[in-house]
Amino acid sequence: MGFHSGELAVQEQAGVSGQAGRLSAMVGRGQLRSGTADFLGSARLAVLTAHDPDGTVWSSPLFGEPGFLSAVDSGTLHIDGSLPEADPLSDMPGGQLAGVIVIDFATRRRWRINGVVTTSPDGGTDLEVDQSYGNCPKYITIRTIDTPTGSLGPQRDPVFAGDSLRAEDRRLIQRADTFFLGTTHPTSGADTSHRGGPAGFVTAVHDRLWFPDYAGNNLFNSLGNIAVDPSAALLFIDFDTGTTLQLSGTAALTWDDSAPADEVHTGRGVSFTPERVVVSGAGR
Repeated sequence: MGFHSGELAVQEQAGVSGQAGRLSAMVGRGQLRSGTADFLGSARLAVLTAHDPDGTVWSSPLFGEPGFLSAVDSGTLHIDGSLPEADPLSDMPGGQLAGVIVIDFATRRRWRINGVVTTSPDGGTDLEVDQSYGNCPKYITIRTIDTPTGSLGPQRDPVFAGDSLRAEDRRLIQRADTFFLGTTHPTSGADTSHRGGPAGFVTAVHDRLWFPDYAGNNLFNSLGNIAVDPSAALLFIDFDTGTTLQLSGTAALTWDDSAPADEVHTGRGVSFTPERVVVSGAGR
């Protein structure tokens, strides 16, 4: 599976087409290898990006004890349990393209798995794998999740649902050193990526957010999707309280060719306008 037109366009504008081309085989892998299966079995947190029944894209947290994620075989990821009713993806349609990222903050390891989501006979969710690949540990803040911050089950409580950010939502965003970005492409499907930086690296002005695109692997899966389809989702997690902030809206790439570039800063960024807001709290 090669890069789509949006990824190629962003790679070209960033001047990294040759480097990205050499890594294209990594993204095309459609198997869960034994080392990946072991990592999945130890995970406590994953994030799923998919569309709700109305076609709105969301990124949802999946919390669980080790073992709630498993490789049924080399081509199938199994997610045990079901999303809580308050989650926008609790009744997501099966048969759609979805993207999952599995992350371990303690070891700074992350793995992306994209494919077709289906309902498992045991009531959980299966993902038929199209792509499976790791990312480097850059920008991952080390933290330990000893017990799931909430759970995958029904004990997560709805707090707020609306179409604009509240003051407390902006404060959560401005404290965050981590969030997850969900993007989608009409034929290549959905993708979930981790974004990290110092607290305050995401700015919130009125109802518009902006965050930088730091130097990375130069594949531009997320930015390439945005170049074609502006629909996007953001997920923020308050790891102290278990509060989750899910946003769905539209994104646009920003380029500042005059900005000084170094091994971190690139002059690239993303502007995001939330159109739907869902806040949930850890269940009691």
